Amino acid sequence: MSETPAESPAELVARLRATFRTGRTKDLAWRTGQLERLRALLTEHGDDLAEALRADLGKSRKEAYRTEIDFTVREIDHTLEHLADWLRPEPAPVPPHLAPTGATAHTLLDPLGVVLVIAPWNYPVQLLLAPVVGALASGNCVVVKPSELAPATSAAVAGLLPRYLDTDAVGVVEGAVEETTALLEQHFDHIFYTGNGTVGRIVMTAAAKHLTPVTLELGGKSPVFVDRGTDLKAVAGRLASGKFLNAGQTCVAPDYVLTDPETAPALAEALAAAVEGLFGADPAEHPEYGRIVNERHFDRLTALLDSGRTVTGGAHDRETKYIAPTVLADVAPDAPVMGEEIFGPILPLVTVDGLDEAIGFINDRDKPLALYAFTDSPSVRERLLAETSSGGVGIGLPLAHLTVSDLPFGGVGESGMGSYHGRYSLETFSHRKAVLDTPLG
Repeated sequence: MSETPAESPAELVARLRATFRTGRTKDLAWRTGQLERLRALLTEHGDDLAEALRADLGKSRKEAYRTEIDFTVREIDHTLEHLADWLRPEPAPVPPHLAPTGATAHTLLDPLGVVLVIAPWNYPVQLLLAPVVGALASGNCVVVKPSELAPATSAAVAGLLPRYLDTDAVGVVEGAVEETTALLEQHFDHIFYTGNGTVGRIVMTAAAKHLTPVTLELGGKSPVFVDRGTDLKAVAGRLASGKFLNAGQTCVAPDYVLTDPETAPALAEALAAAVEGLFGADPAEHPEYGRIVNERHFDRLTALLDSGRTVTGGAHDRETKYIAPTVLADVAPDAPVMGEEIFGPILPLVTVDGLDEAIGFINDRDKPLALYAFTDSPSVRERLLAETSSGGVGIGLPLAHLTVSDLPFGGVGESGMGSYHGRYSLETFSHRKAVLDTPLG
């Protein structure tokens, strides 16, 4: 018996576009129904997804639920609660010269059509499905491309999505460069890509052929400024928790720390104590500490370990793709670890004379996805907000701004373009259409 030929990307997009043109995805009941089905997938198969995440990244069940599965469920719940309100027409004032006509004006959120979501490997459930939440809530058809570098999760998602979602409106394409390239040749109405700047440029180039708008969620070296006189034990605890989550493989992880020469030694000691408090004397044995995704990234990261004096960590094992949570002190601004986004469990400490030099250091580099600050000074906060540019800012706590559904998440400059989460996802996956209604009588 011959197998049914696989659907080509062109056939898939054409089939989804035919569905969109029927208008059924615009119905509020369809949108909420798809979100409820996606929620059911996550709650009924959370353990299956958690096991896939463990296979791909060594994530514990607890971390898989907290940072991926439950995170996405909360995004769905927030969207379901507010979707009807977000979709209501927004009135706009009519200028005086049109007032005598009785004209009224408003805007509507129009779904774009068929959109493509390309996900990365580091949070392969959350960073795939959270954008899909926005795409479906906006009334679009969606082509979903999981990351081939997280193969267990890719297979799990590809098997589950067709069982829960409308297969005439949602399609899944697995594969690597060849399959992604074939997808990018198609005409989409929006492309949402999360990953690195190199591939981001490829996505944007392909999109330009069709004048397709893009959202690029990239990364970069997210700096941390630690002011003198802060509670270093509290700072170190929060920094270590944010940095070494998912073995440092987080796009908004603290990438490096700027502080003054007097504060740096005490902060280094506090960070070593914080790491031991989180993961014990041997993090390799701790059930909550993950692994590097593959040997290529492992080799890249271990090559950075000699960039400074090791305060804690440094141990590694290629066979198990384990790199200990590592803090490096006395790191020079031109050290190898400062030349690229680390995306792993290495935290360098760089000394600066004070706030002025820290701001200059940050501004001399590409705009980061996030900037973090630990300070008790309102004026320091104000200067960092006013004098630097970043996708987001976290004062006193890394990573947590992602969990606020009413805040947009996105980058600026080299760290990306566009944003999502909550109602910002609707703005991303919709066209805000202007309507002027002028009576004839």
